[in-house]
Amino acid sequence: VQLQASGGGLVQAGGSLRLSCVASGFTFSNYVMGWFRQAPGKEREFVAAIRWSSTTYYADSVKGRFTISRDNALNTVYLEMNSLESEDTAVYYCAAGRSIVSTIRTHQGYNYWGQGTLVTVSS
Repeated sequence: VQLQASGGGLVQAGGSLRLSCVASGFTFSNYVMGWFRQAPGKEREFVAAIRWSSTTYYADSVKGRFTISRDNALNTVYLEMNSLESEDTAVYYCAAGRSIVSTIRTHQGYNYWGQGTLVTVSS
């Protein structure tokens, strides 16, 4: 199983970035895909998730600014990030799991993790 995240970088506050995560080694369309992030000195936190049905879930801190989407034909999940703030600076991880509703926002809901991509927002 591999989850390869990309698209991170340095951006000014108010700018946008699009993260991608390409998956392999499992049946992508059967899995919930999620994005988590970890800022320096903080615990990893939930950002967004998308079910195979395309139902989406967001952390309150990113709702209205971030959009998660998936392309099952390309085994890829995306995170479109707009109106970025300095507080969004973190390493962003994609994850895959067979989450149920009660665990979709927690680490326990995911079996596979990518290596992370760094997003730095300058103010």
